[in-house]
Amino acid sequence: MLKINRANLKKSHQTIWLTIDFLMLGLLILNLSLIIFDSIYAFSAIEGFLADHVPGFQAFYDPIHENFLFYDLIFVGIFLTEFFVRWGYAVKASVYDRWYFYPFIHWYDLVGCIPVGSFRFLRILRVISIIYRLHQYKIIDVTSMRVYKFVNFYFEAFMEELSDRIVLKVLSGVQQEVKRGSPLFERIQNDIVYPRRSMLTDWISGRVAQAAQEGYVPNRGALRSYLEDRVDHALKQNLELSRLKYLPVVGPQIQETLEEAVGDIVANVIHQILEDLASASNHAFIEDIVNVFIPTPDDSAEETPENQAVINLILEILDAVKTQVQVKHWREDLP
Repeated sequence: MLKINRANLKKSHQTIWLTIDFLMLGLLILNLSLIIFDSIYAFSAIEGFLADHVPGFQAFYDPIHENFLFYDLIFVGIFLTEFFVRWGYAVKASVYDRWYFYPFIHWYDLVGCIPVGSFRFLRILRVISIIYRLHQYKIIDVTSMRVYKFVNFYFEAFMEELSDRIVLKVLSGVQQEVKRGSPLFERIQNDIVYPRRSMLTDWISGRVAQAAQEGYVPNRGALRSYLEDRVDHALKQNLELSRLKYLPVVGPQIQETLEEAVGDIVANVIHQILEDLASASNHAFIEDIVNVFIPTPDDSAEETPENQAVINLILEILDAVKTQVQVKHWREDLP
């Protein structure tokens, strides 16, 4: 059941025009109902059925049917009067930049007023425009109507099916382009990635430095203790080094000194590497790595197993996307 929000009607400061909308909506529904009934009445079988079973109604409606254009023109006159009144108000209130914009913007109001054949049914456009305007002002809530929920559900299902087919078609086309060789991969690498190599270097360098500063610097002591313990454990498991303790007098001392020295060297090397990564000096190191992964176009012109591996990876990713696209989410909401 459609409910009217009277509070929002008062707040809109458009009470008069919205009241006219309700009046026009009622007249449009009545007019369209008469048009539909008259179209059905035009069949001789229907007219004969009414003459046999409801002769009084048939005798009453037959003159209306014969002069239906006259009665329809009464409705058209009312609709046109309301149209010109709104046009005059739009000009006076400067709703649009030019006075002649109104009939072009509200063309559906004029087309529906043509009292000829199927043009009459275009008045449904005016019904939709009025309902939309009332919904926009929150006078009515169309989304709460069962008819809207029913139509919207199948409309969303149709749009999902249509969009899924389009996306699958596009992805399949991309896969075909990739399978033809590696021109797409080379174009991405040479025309998109390679010109931005310096930007990627700067970004990766900054991210590595930030990660090293936030991850290593606060835990420097704990990491050093961990490395020394691991190195000490590894040295004790070494058979050759364990034989040093059998040397007379100096054997155990040499073994202990070596363990401490190796542990200190490893910890200092790791410390220096992470210190370099946490500073701006990592830029050259990162740049060398980026240059290896993104070589110049001349170096990557020939087909390589790495390129083919990347192409296969792209194809598998597209297959995964296609599989996900094929999932029909609208069926989950189907009663």
